[in-house]
Amino acid sequence: MYKIGAMGDRDSIYGFAALGMSVFPTEDADEAKALIRRLADNEYGIIYITEALAALIPEEIERYRFVSTPAIILVPGVTGNTGAGMADLEKSVKKAVGSNILK
Repeated sequence: MYKIGAMGDRDSIYGFAALGMSVFPTEDADEAKALIRRLADNEYGIIYITEALAALIPEEIERYRFVSTPAIILVPGVTGNTGAGMADLEKSVKKAVGSNILK
């Protein structure tokens, strides 16, 4: 069975712990890259990552775009929504369906 984790700044991700998910607080790009790889290798099927942290490691996020696991989902942090998560979702839907049905 796959596990679910969340990574990003402490204030943004600790709510995920209340839902039974593993949380990994970090705001460092190098640490985040290593963490994603470690989680992917340890049966994490879904990784939620704050938009702010994802912006620091776009090449690492892109590395997992075409594999089935882990699914990396961008979520807004406590500092606000940058729109990156929704843009990523629209991109995935367009790829899967052939057109953007979210607009």
